[in-house]
Amino acid sequence: MSSLVSLVTAAITLISTFLVSIFGYGVDIADTTKAYRERVAGLTFYENTIETALPQTIVYDMVSEHFDSPLPDGKTEKKAIIIGFDGGRADALDAFSVENGGSKMLLESGGKAYIAYAGGANFPLPIIQATSTAPGWCSILTGKWGLETGIINNGITKAVEPKTLLTTLVEDGKADQTMFQVSWGGHFTSDNSTYKLEKAYCEENSLNVVFGKNPDDPGTHASMLAAVTEPDCPDFIMGIYEHMDAAGHGTGYTVNNPDYQQAYIDSETCAGELIAAIESRPTYEQEDWLIVITSDHGGKWSGHGTLYIQERMIFIVTNKEITQ
Repeated sequence: MSSLVSLVTAAITLISTFLVSIFGYGVDIADTTKAYRERVAGLTFYENTIETALPQTIVYDMVSEHFDSPLPDGKTEKKAIIIGFDGGRADALDAFSVENGGSKMLLESGGKAYIAYAGGANFPLPIIQATSTAPGWCSILTGKWGLETGIINNGITKAVEPKTLLTTLVEDGKADQTMFQVSWGGHFTSDNSTYKLEKAYCEENSLNVVFGKNPDDPGTHASMLAAVTEPDCPDFIMGIYEHMDAAGHGTGYTVNNPDYQQAYIDSETCAGELIAAIESRPTYEQEDWLIVITSDHGGKWSGHGTLYIQERMIFIVTNKEITQ
């Protein structure tokens, strides 16, 4: 019987892969909750499980605690960067597969990888905000869920309060400059963009916060590389790559989709180049860096926003252990 089940499972996976790759739409019939759990459980580099997943808001805590903690011996300045893989599922993280990839570099240098959740509650509890771009990144940048920020879905403009790390780190004197590099207009350039009011607040108060809108991922990558190679680079940088989200919407959020797999490789390659540039800084040995690679949400079929486990479970890879 077990041989028959294995044969049927293999056949379903093969058919799903064929449908995704040939017809170009992400209907992966093998992407079940059970299969997803098994894939994630097989990723032995994770420090935790789906059942013990961390809230994505913990990234805010990590950055805050980093800037609040004393400088280690021999260090003179705090720096932090969040490298975002928009639309990255927890089972898509193949941490050691991309040569010179960002996750591989961090883990091989003693970093840690964790499973986290979007949506405001861990699976299978009901979500309190959409598993979508604006709520996910807003929770990461404010440390609060949508019930407090008002960002429960895309297309909503956040009030100035609660402020993001971009603003508070500068206002509190913990960072001389912060930077936000993106290509999606929904962050701060469209009519109903999330941070439109906060951006205006920073400009009105002459705060040294850079909001950089790029035409595409190569533009975002170039802007981030330029920033980390500056002698006096921003103390906190947030940058988001859209490779995985674009592939997911285009042909399917599934590890059986070659387009989604390639998008993951492209994201990891960019992250690796950023980390290599940081480590090549002439002042790197005197700087205390926190480096985080994470995602805002996952996806199922060609979309996201609801309570499927594939949409809720994300990843956090960091050069510093998370303590709770």
